[in-house]
Amino acid sequence: MKVLFAKKILLASGWHENVRIEVNSEGIITSIQANEVSFGASMIDGPVIPGMPNLHSHSFQRLMAGLSEVAGNPNDSFWTWREIMYRLVQHITPDQMYDTARYLFVEMLKAGYTSVAEFHYVHNTAHGQQYHDQAEISKALLRAAADVGISITLLPVLYTYSGFNQAAPLKHQKRFILNTEQYLNLFEDLKQSIHRPTQNLGLCFHSLRAVSQDQIDTVLNTVKGDHPIHIHISEQQKEVDQCIDFIGQRPIEYLYDIADVNQQWSLIHATHCNANEIQLMAKSGAVAGLCITTEANLGDGIFPMTDYLQLNGNFGIGSDSHVSVSVAEELRWLEYTQRLRDQRRNRVHQTQYNHNIGETIYQKSLLGGAQSLGQNIGRLEVGARADFLVLNAYDPFIATASDTDLINRWIFGRDDSVIQDVFVAGEQVVFKRHHQDDDAIREKFTAVIRSIIQ
Repeated sequence: MKVLFAKKILLASGWHENVRIEVNSEGIITSIQANEVSFGASMIDGPVIPGMPNLHSHSFQRLMAGLSEVAGNPNDSFWTWREIMYRLVQHITPDQMYDTARYLFVEMLKAGYTSVAEFHYVHNTAHGQQYHDQAEISKALLRAAADVGISITLLPVLYTYSGFNQAAPLKHQKRFILNTEQYLNLFEDLKQSIHRPTQNLGLCFHSLRAVSQDQIDTVLNTVKGDHPIHIHISEQQKEVDQCIDFIGQRPIEYLYDIADVNQQWSLIHATHCNANEIQLMAKSGAVAGLCITTEANLGDGIFPMTDYLQLNGNFGIGSDSHVSVSVAEELRWLEYTQRLRDQRRNRVHQTQYNHNIGETIYQKSLLGGAQSLGQNIGRLEVGARADFLVLNAYDPFIATASDTDLINRWIFGRDDSVIQDVFVAGEQVVFKRHHQDDDAIREKFTAVIRSIIQ
């Protein structure tokens, strides 16, 4: 058992001082006692808040950050960006995927993410053949997460077609393509590979344009249990238009017609949804997976958060393509995009959080992220896992903040530099903004960039 002592901590019940926390060998909080003394406990110097789940990640895309910001095509969009991504992914090896993921996962920890949902679709060799071990790259991602100390929910992706109407895959998509049988075999293989309490496995359909209704039915009827289920949906207007052309319905409406969408589901992006689709999502309890910095980078559009929040819809955040790896920036722009659209301030709030923007978006993203990853995280209470951040008690903005202002001061006034220490399952993985393997991980990642990009 590990005993920790926090001078100031945001528990599920609110802010408390002088709190003694006991954590068992699996990282689960077994006791919380407020107004205690620190005798026999490891002192935590700085305000403690729950670590944020990152509900959507494509690790290899971190290699692309900053490479697609060159004007030329007057119709530049997600679809032209995708061509650059296709070219890059042809070259990455399993070892390079491991080195890239390790670097990214350390970045995530330092940025406030203590867990990640990896939406993983690079399954095959560059020639489109299965590896001798079909789960080789998937296992490299699991190993990378374990080695740096971040929690992970791995989401192997079913990706069969290049578009609606079961269009044949493009040549640049051959590393992604699996049929239903291959996908189910991969999933069963990975079930046997996950042994750590900080790792989980979920189901994943790339998008409605990449799978058929029969495939969705077969997978959901074959795999039993309460696994998380993720899907890209309604990210771009072109996708919505194509869905209407080929199927006769908008994507979210169609998904709700063909599947029992419930709290297991995360609808990633859901950017272009109408009033009926917003109600369907909120009523079902599914999570809207919002990746604001990527959606802005790709010019996708703005999710109707204010309308969705009025219905108490669930949401969480992800860093997706990793043009930014920052909890503070993701949450800041979640609020700012609503302001830009509405030409008004302070948009994303709920009465139960006293109209406090930072508290609302942080707490709601914690709960939605935990639900999306299917892990016992997102809050600090007995029975939950001890995943948390320690903010710098000596930063002027943090040192002088009241309880109600503290998260606002961080998200809207500071940046990742105020995150001092990070704990996952009660184990410290970031020490004063350093990871124990920083140098080796950075060198390996630099070599990957030189090999693939230059």
